[in-house]
Amino acid sequence: MFQGSTIEISSEALQANLAFIGKVLGKAQLCSVVKGNAYGHGINVFTPMAAQLGVTRFAVYSASEAWQLHGRLPAGCELFIMGDVDGSALEWAVEQGISFSVFDNARLEHAIAAGRRTGKKALAHLEVETGMHRTGFEMEFFGEVLQRCKTDADAIEVAGICTHLAGAENRSNAERVLGQKVRFREALAMAGKTGSGPGMRHAACSAVSLNEPDMLYDMARIGILQYGFWPNRETQERYSEQHGMVEDPLRRVIRWWSRVMSVSTLPAGGFVGYGATFNAEAGTRIATIPMGYAYGYARSLSNAGPVLIRGQLAPVRGIVNMNCITVDVTGIEGVEKGDEAVLIGAQGERSISVASFGDLSDQLNYELLTRLPHDIPRVVVEKHI
Repeated sequence: MFQGSTIEISSEALQANLAFIGKVLGKAQLCSVVKGNAYGHGINVFTPMAAQLGVTRFAVYSASEAWQLHGRLPAGCELFIMGDVDGSALEWAVEQGISFSVFDNARLEHAIAAGRRTGKKALAHLEVETGMHRTGFEMEFFGEVLQRCKTDADAIEVAGICTHLAGAENRSNAERVLGQKVRFREALAMAGKTGSGPGMRHAACSAVSLNEPDMLYDMARIGILQYGFWPNRETQERYSEQHGMVEDPLRRVIRWWSRVMSVSTLPAGGFVGYGATFNAEAGTRIATIPMGYAYGYARSLSNAGPVLIRGQLAPVRGIVNMNCITVDVTGIEGVEKGDEAVLIGAQGERSISVASFGDLSDQLNYELLTRLPHDIPRVVVEKHI
């Protein structure tokens, strides 16, 4: 199948990021978060590559994501479903030995029943509500939940006790995060008193691992960091200052490129594309690239977003169309049909970062990456050219 663009995934970059993450986590074990199509990197491409580099635990959000990975990973790798797993999907997870989050009584009852029906223990990570106010058992009832798991230990195993800290990437949330820390420690103390065992204790995501190292327990759920991005600029500056870092240790795993489809000349006074959003003051060379908002290149990048052609920045001129963009290559010598056009990543001495791309399109790194269409081919390379 012919495609308008390709996404490269660098194994060398991921290896460098995993080495940095290993230093950050210390004794805590890495759980690689690959929800959202591995943050746009391609779950079926990124995850086996990470496994080859030594990652053995992977977290997804839904049973459907777990189903994609089940059977694709080497022996010894474990899957953890953090969110959506109900009905027959929960039964399937129990049968396959896949652990999952349990955050309310309905799922707890279902897990125990599934464990009895299948003859295999449901592997439950009990989520505690500490202040995120999304999912999780309320603290006042958590003791009862632990006791129920102990009573029905033949059908359910407490594989972990977890929570999620809200806003740990910003100092402005310090008071809220502190309250969550206190409540999580209380929950762990309850587990110790009931003797049911906490399993794997985990509360840390990328931001928590960097900003709140006292919350690194047995495991950390690392998402954005492994792909080569900081949770936000404040976290990067804060961590760099604390550790005396001058250079960014992270390497971007992703590179997104397309090719010039045609080159034409826009006469002085002419408009390009739909509407009249760009009027050429002088004769302008225009390159058309088969990449538009249908493929994840945001319409808000109209007359704003750049691409790299022959190592130089070529700004978008006119409105981003559904299937193509037009860029100004007037000052770039020799541009011709077939030339590589980089949308995100490096070419020569220059690069377009996801952050700069995101700022122009008013999207977060997370949002921009996960919106990249699933059908853009992802290919593993050792390192980006």
